[in-house]
Amino acid sequence: MDRKIRVAVIGASGRMGREVVKTVLTESDMELVAGISRSSGPIDLGKMVGLEECGVKMSNDLELALTESKPDVVVDFTGPQTAFSHTSLAIRLGIRPVMGTTGFTPQDIAELDKQCQDKGIGGIIAPNFSIGAILMMRFAAQASKYFPHLEIIEYHGDQKLDAPSGTSVKTAELISEVREEMRQGNPKEEETIEGSRGGYYNGFRIHSVRLPGIFAQQEVIMAEQGQALKIRHDSYDRAAYMPGVAIAVRKVMTYSGMIYGFEHFID
Repeated sequence: MDRKIRVAVIGASGRMGREVVKTVLTESDMELVAGISRSSGPIDLGKMVGLEECGVKMSNDLELALTESKPDVVVDFTGPQTAFSHTSLAIRLGIRPVMGTTGFTPQDIAELDKQCQDKGIGGIIAPNFSIGAILMMRFAAQASKYFPHLEIIEYHGDQKLDAPSGTSVKTAELISEVREEMRQGNPKEEETIEGSRGGYYNGFRIHSVRLPGIFAQQEVIMAEQGQALKIRHDSYDRAAYMPGVAIAVRKVMTYSGMIYGFEHFID
């Protein structure tokens, strides 16, 4: 493009939102044009993230802010309760959505893809924007061809709303594309405490750990006779997601339709 990409951030005062604001303000080919938060006053967004004032004030009216600022792209890391409505609104206004929010059903994604196609704009829904996490998913899917006995354990803070995480579900989906369904374990096994074996997905189990002080980790444990393989990714800071978010903002300007999964942007 011969001009900067105009970006709005929904949930700009949140922990992920602040990182996105900082990223957009420091990328040379992007321009921050709006920040929206229901719980914050009209603070300058640059000042909010510890940078120089940028002249863009926080808004608490989503549709008005998007209508007035006319962004090319909106980035949203808010929550599953508002994910569909925010995405649908952005598309209706001709704004390309970059959604780090989880909680979309396959039906939601299909409907949003149709909306994007009708508008001729691109969008992405990604459970995880970390390049390291995407590689972890790919390696796990590749290894599952040879180690089909596996379980997924994901760790997040105790305030995370959804379980299992979007990353673990996406990992399970990628594994299931190359691994035939096979029910693992003893066919006579019996849980003496409900849920002890975790959530069932296509023959294997997903376990969700929720504890204070944990950020985001996931491991895929695979085993065969006499050996085990563990593929693990650890995120320690929200900054880990920002290079991926910047890539997504640029990529959605180049196609039409809704893409599910950041792995489509990694060669």
